Amino acid sequence: MTAHSFFATCPRGLEEPLARELERCGADGTRQVGGGVHFDGDPAGGLAACYRANLHSRIASRILWRVAAAPYATEHDIYAAALRVAWPEHFHVARTIRVDVAAIRSPVKSLEFVTLRVKDAVCDRFRADAGGRPDVDTRAPEVRIHAFLEAGSVTFYLDTSGEALWKRGWRSGTGEAPIRENLAAGIIALTGWQPGEPFLDPMCGSGTFVIEAAGIALERAPGSRRGFGFEKLAGFDAALWHRLRDEARAKERPRAPLPIHGSDLSGAELAQARGAIESAGLTGVVQLKQANALELSPPAPAGVLIANPPYGVRLGGDRELEAFYPRLGDALKARFAGWRCYLFTADAARLAKRLGLRASRRIPLYNGPLECRLLEYRIVAGSMRRKRPAPTQQGAAG
Repeated sequence: MTAHSFFATCPRGLEEPLARELERCGADGTRQVGGGVHFDGDPAGGLAACYRANLHSRIASRILWRVAAAPYATEHDIYAAALRVAWPEHFHVARTIRVDVAAIRSPVKSLEFVTLRVKDAVCDRFRADAGGRPDVDTRAPEVRIHAFLEAGSVTFYLDTSGEALWKRGWRSGTGEAPIRENLAAGIIALTGWQPGEPFLDPMCGSGTFVIEAAGIALERAPGSRRGFGFEKLAGFDAALWHRLRDEARAKERPRAPLPIHGSDLSGAELAQARGAIESAGLTGVVQLKQANALELSPPAPAGVLIANPPYGVRLGGDRELEAFYPRLGDALKARFAGWRCYLFTADAARLAKRLGLRASRRIPLYNGPLECRLLEYRIVAGSMRRKRPAPTQQGAAG
């Protein structure tokens, strides 16, 4: 790598905590935009900042290295711009590739056609410079090339992460949790929770929130047990990478029971959470039990509760929701005074209305394309419940 300008992508709404996280990784010049953060590496070429961001970022989805940018008006201009990039200087012809294209306010008619033209340009440049072309592998490529189109400019990136960063390297199976690991970590960051403070997810499902909290508490670098795309690029500094990874592993705290609690009504969900916790190497660290969230007692006098309440098809229908949300509000009010409670939902309008508690914050977030809210409730005994209007005389008489 010779240049040192990067873009870290993330779920929309998490740009600010991601910027703070990147600065702790040694990033310079962070600049937030919708869906990510631009940043610069260190003066020595950006390698250390890039490696640290991949190793330590809990919130980023990918770390993209900006290799070129150019104006364009037509698809041919994009091909010509991609052809000018010295791709053989960045990776070997034997590497398999994949090209992805995204756009905002672009005049092009077909992103699929642009994807094909960028791939053609990369291969044509390799033929001219190296006498051969790389093979395409859309499922498990060794090198991922991203082109981002704006109204009149195209920017080319090399993906230094490889697999998305929310894939921590421990979850087995092909199924995905309802909330990805980096979104869960970002939500935890937004709550201000600190290790040592009691933590509870009363509807823990597959255990994503409690596993992320445990990783934070044990100071485990989320990328310390997986591989990265930068290992396949030219200029990979193996000695630097191994030193950074070994330093991160040396800082990990010993595994011990923590005040991090998860529960779920479903035995099947709880079994899935136990399996995930075991795969993450956190057996004995997180406390799990089967319980109904509406009947659960808090594990401590104060702490942070995070939950992704069921909604829509997850519960079975509108009638069940209309009954569940008020009961959830009653349970929080009755038993969780002194707790900061955070509910992440795609059903924010109905949840907020039916819960019967006044939210102190409503933070817009996205779970993929789904617009959501993180609702904060600071439960204080006797003061947070909305007072129902007194019946009118006519209503009382009727």
